[in-house]
This record gives sequence, C-alpha cells and structure tokens, in this order.
Amino acid sequence: MAEIRYIAVEGPIGVGKSSLAELLATEYGARRVNEPLDENPFLPKFYEDPERFAFTAQISFLVERYRQQQELVQMDLFAQSTVADYIFAKDRIFAELTLTGEEMALYERIYRLLDSRVRKPDLVVFLDASTEVLLRRLKRRDRPYERKVGREYLEKVAEGYRAFFHRYDETPLLVVNSSDIDFVDNGGDLADLVREIGSVGQGVQHYVPLGSD
Repeated sequence: MAEIRYIAVEGPIGVGKSSLAELLATEYGARRVNEPLDENPFLPKFYEDPERFAFTAQISFLVERYRQQQELVQMDLFAQSTVADYIFAKDRIFAELTLTGEEMALYERIYRLLDSRVRKPDLVVFLDASTEVLLRRLKRRDRPYERKVGREYLEKVAEGYRAFFHRYDETPLLVVNSSDIDFVDNGGDLADLVREIGSVGQGVQHYVPLGSD
C-alpha cells in the first residue's frame, strides 16, 4: 500500500484507543488528534438519564467532531503524519444504539450532509477486546461519568463496533485482538503492531498477537 500519512485508531469504550494513538503518534513523529469528548456538556447527563439526553448528546458529538474534522481537512497531511483516536463514521454506532426511530431519521439526514465533507484516513486500526477486559480497563482509568457504565451497555457498544467494522469498506482496515496485549507497558507488543501496520495492504486484515485466545 502507498505510504500511510493518516491513521485513525478505533474501538469500544475502554479498549485503549487513545493510549495507542498517543504511542503511534510518538512512534511516527505524527500530529495527534484527540476525540473532542470534553467539549460535550451532555455526556455526563446522558450517562445519568440516557433516554432524555441521547439525542442532544449525539448531535453535540456530531457537530463537534465535524468541526474538528474540518480543521483536519485544512491541515497539510503531507507535511506531517496524523494519528487520530477516532473516525467520524463512529458517530453512527452510538446513534444506532441510543436514538429512537424519529430521532435516528433526523440524525441520519444531518450525518449524511456532513460525512461527504470529511477526509477519510489512509488506515483504520480497530481494537477489539472482551467485555471483561473493557470493564477492567474502565475501572482502572476511573472517569467519574463512566462509573455508571454497566456490562449490558458495554456489551451493546462492543457488538455495535464489531457489526460496524464487519461491513466497513471506506478505507483499509486492520482489526486487532487486544484482549491479551498491553501496548502501554509492553514495548514488544507495540513494536509488533508497528511492524504489522508497516505491512498492511488494501482491504481488511486481522492481527491476532501471539498468546491471544
């Protein structure tokens, strides 16, 4: 495949996508783009009362992610590589999980208008992990508004991601089983993944590290 200048790391809540994106940005001397979570005032409210705040939280995410993606379009990706910890298309995963029929129909109309103007990555790295691993990692990072995230919701999110990336074909995709590896504390795990990224081709590839079930 041609030189990769723009990598996006994706995966369900707690899987470690932000940590990996930071490590890859350091590895490649790349610009780091962080998902604008802190800019959404409705996220804590959503975890408190999902039915009431699902639509406002989702639209807030959509608009803020689009604003950031438009800034990315203006950047010279050939001057410096870029690593992001999300893709714009992920917004629909959560929308499908949380919105009602009429809300989803309105959301879909807005999403389609915006998505056509968003730059696609050269490669998406999808981190998958078991629910037990996700719960453990969530507990370890201990964000106050995530303490109410239960097993059932986390399983729905993880399955939503798997279903989304099963049919994903917008860019080259590397699917990584990350349940039994630690990119942060094990430099060997990171080095192995970097080598895998260096050899990735078109379409979908699956990376199951040695020692994974």
